Amino acid sequence: MSDVVDNAEKHRYEISFEGKTAFTTYKLENGVITFLHTEVPAEFRGKGIGSKLVRGELEAVRARGLKVIPRCEFVAGYIQNHPEFQNLLASK
Repeated sequence: MSDVVDNAEKHRYEISFEGKTAFTTYKLENGVITFLHTEVPAEFRGKGIGSKLVRGELEAVRARGLKVIPRCEFVAGYIQNHPEFQNLLASK
């Protein structure tokens, strides 16, 4: 399994596994990244690929000093279940 990469041209974070790619699309504005949608190939769902993707993208966001708006339910759920990332949430 590869590492999580920011495909800025496509506005998404990606991770590749066995020739397939899981990704989370985003919009970036004024120091805030809004995660819009996460997609994991059907054959890899429930195997931790999505969680590895979201953890990697949140670590990258933290390193860049960005705040997060999790419009994607999967990302929102991950942040809710992992308190170490809750400080990344943009204030409402």
